[in-house]
Parts: sequence; C-alpha cells; structure tokens
Amino acid sequence: MSRVAVLGAGTMDHALALVFALGGHTVRLTDSNPETLGRAQGLMEKALATLAAAGEAPEGWTPAHLAQAVTRHESLADCVEGAELIVEAIVENPEAKTTLYAQLDAVAPEDAIIASNTSYLDIFPLMPAARQRRTLIAHWYTPPYLVDLVDIVGGPETDPAAIETVRAMVAAMGKQPIVMRKFVPGYIANRIQSAIGLEVQQLLDDGVATAEEIDAAIIHGIALRLPILGVLAKADFTGLPMMQHALKNKMYAPPPVRGRSESLDRLVAAGRTGVMSGAGFYDWAGKDPATLFEERDRRLLALRKALREIGTMAGLERDA
Repeated sequence: MSRVAVLGAGTMDHALALVFALGGHTVRLTDSNPETLGRAQGLMEKALATLAAAGEAPEGWTPAHLAQAVTRHESLADCVEGAELIVEAIVENPEAKTTLYAQLDAVAPEDAIIASNTSYLDIFPLMPAARQRRTLIAHWYTPPYLVDLVDIVGGPETDPAAIETVRAMVAAMGKQPIVMRKFVPGYIANRIQSAIGLEVQQLLDDGVATAEEIDAAIIHGIALRLPILGVLAKADFTGLPMMQHALKNKMYAPPPVRGRSESLDRLVAAGRTGVMSGAGFYDWAGKDPATLFEERDRRLLALRKALREIGTMAGLERDA
C-alpha cells in the first residue's frame, strides 16, 4: 500500500483517486476549485456503484469506506504531505503546470515520484531540475476505472527505478501499463485514434457516408477484430506479403492535416456539442446525460469482462 496524492478533482481526477483507492492505496485529493473538490465524493460514489453492480468492486466497499480511503484537502501542502506518489492531473496548460510544479517543489517530499497524466505535453522541461530524477508521465484513459491502458514515459533524467515502481503499481491494480521508449505527443493509442479521426472527418466532409454508417463500419468490421488481434497480429494472420503489396500499390493516401472539419464546425456552431448538450453527431435529446454515461459504463464493463475471458491471439504464446 502506498500513499498517493491526486492533484485535481475534475472528471478524470476523481476517477483516478477512485482507481488508486480500489487498488488498496490511501489517497489524498485536492483541487484549486472548492466546488469541484466538493463534488468529487458524489462522483466517486456513483462510479463505485456502477462497478459494484457489475461485481468489479472489492467486496464490502461502501460510500463510507470510500470516504475513509480518499480524503479531500483544500491545501496542496496538506494533500502531498507524506506522499510516495503524486499524480498531477490538472489542465493541459504549460503555464499552469509550470506554476504547480514550482509549488510542488517547495512542499512535496523529496523522494516522492511525480507522475503527470498529461495527454500530449512534454512536461519534463517544465519540471524543476531537482525533481527530474523522480518525474515521469503516467497517462490514463477515461474512464480510468474501466479502461485498463496506462502509458508510462520517463524523461531524459528519470530514474529507471521510479518507472518500474509505477509500472508495477499499475500492473498490480489489474491495469495494462505500456512503458514507452521515448516521449511522443499522444503516445500510441491517441496517435492511432487521431489518424482514424482524420479519416472519419474526411469521409464526412466528402459526403461518402453518414455518421451512423461510419460507426457501423467500425463496430461491425474493425472493432470485431481489433480486441482479439490488434493490428500487427491481424497482419500476421492475413500474411505480411499482403501488407507489402498494399504499401507498394500506394492505394491509400492519408487526408491532409487541415486543423478543421466543415462537418464538425457546422455541428458545433449549431450548439450540437455532444451528449451534454443533447445532440452531436447523434440526437440524444430527451435522454439524461448521467443515465447515458452510466449505460456506457455498464456496456464497457461487460465488454471488458468478455475480452478478459477470451484473451487475445497475441497471448497464445504466453498461455502455452
């Protein structure tokens, strides 16, 4: 069991606090906004209820148990006191992170590991020199209590022992850590998602298909194989010469990176910004956003359970 401090209590941050608490760690949580910090307990309780209903929470966990495992602190110094791992999950803004890191340098334990949840920023140049050896990136995916992937990246001066400590901690909680050889914005999964998103927006802008048809092609085609085979194991089953031929034929040209999409711009301009507004690519009108998120979580839980039972083809060698 470790003492973990989570800096930030928003949508991602309170969920990270829950994950570490369920993993057997004692957690302190803080946020610069008192209202956000005040809402964190209720949000964690709702996520815990979803996990408990699916049999994914430790037996006997109640809101009272959660309140003991995760305490909330208005002061940064109180939050990080005695912390062995400090999880930084504040806004993706270099200036804000630089300010926080300077404050941390003054109050955090000298040997604490600082792990940033940044999605794309190279945080290492922002960190004070004295903290470089114990600083790394541990990037989670939302919601982290359902999505197992965690990207772990060390900086130029990060102690390998710190990386191994966090990797082992994440793995012990049943997650899937990926230790990257070097930092690249977006890591692996988000870079692949960005490439998919670029193509999807081009298909929409060109009028090739509707949002429903594109999603159907992904769900009933690509998604059916990816969980079991991934991309590269799938290529092994297809045969690598076919991949060679596809490259030689130059049958595919990626869309240009334009920084915008007409289809997306029209939706946002019309106020269709997604589930919270009642509409986006789909019409969610009349459906409570909280209920939609809970239903999403239930389905993700069922899918994750099935995938864990089925395993992957790439795991055959390990299972033998």
